[in-house]
Amino acid sequence: MKQTLLIIDAQQELIDGNQKESAVFKKERLIKNINLVIDKAIQLEVPIVFVRDLDVAEGKGKGFQVHEQIKVPIEAKIFDKSTTNAFHGTGLLKHLKSQEIGHVVIMGCSTQHCIDSAVRTATISGMDVTLVGDGHSTVDSSILSAEQIIGHHNQTLHGHYNVEHFSIVRNAEEDLFNPTHDSYR
Repeated sequence: MKQTLLIIDAQQELIDGNQKESAVFKKERLIKNINLVIDKAIQLEVPIVFVRDLDVAEGKGKGFQVHEQIKVPIEAKIFDKSTTNAFHGTGLLKHLKSQEIGHVVIMGCSTQHCIDSAVRTATISGMDVTLVGDGHSTVDSSILSAEQIIGHHNQTLHGHYNVEHFSIVRNAEEDLFNPTHDSYR
């Protein structure tokens, strides 16, 4: 089965915060885990795709770019989006389908928005998803802490299914590119 690593909104200003927004929860761990999984993908020759949100830093400058501490391989594909859903209006789904991707490993920001919608959209689009449980983050909301939001989504999205395909949650240290979905079917 062909696979890809999909890293969503791992942008400088979103991760580090700005004058109006806080940095994401455990940003150092997030960056470390993204780099760890990028290294695994490179070793296994798994293609890497980044998605950037045009709302971050008004779509320009250093704040808009993938975080400077994240290793972006030269051959990585980059899509820019203008909505919460990385698949909407970006060409991402067409790209993944053209590559015959059947398994997507997802990481990035923000848990309850862009990560949640990407996991759900990928499953209904015919792909199994591995969400890296310690590879996505967010900030506190008015009613829940970032830690609670992340924990809730890890629990909710583990085993979430849409007909034939579903998502599981595994951590960065695990063998993410050896999918275990069949053991749950």
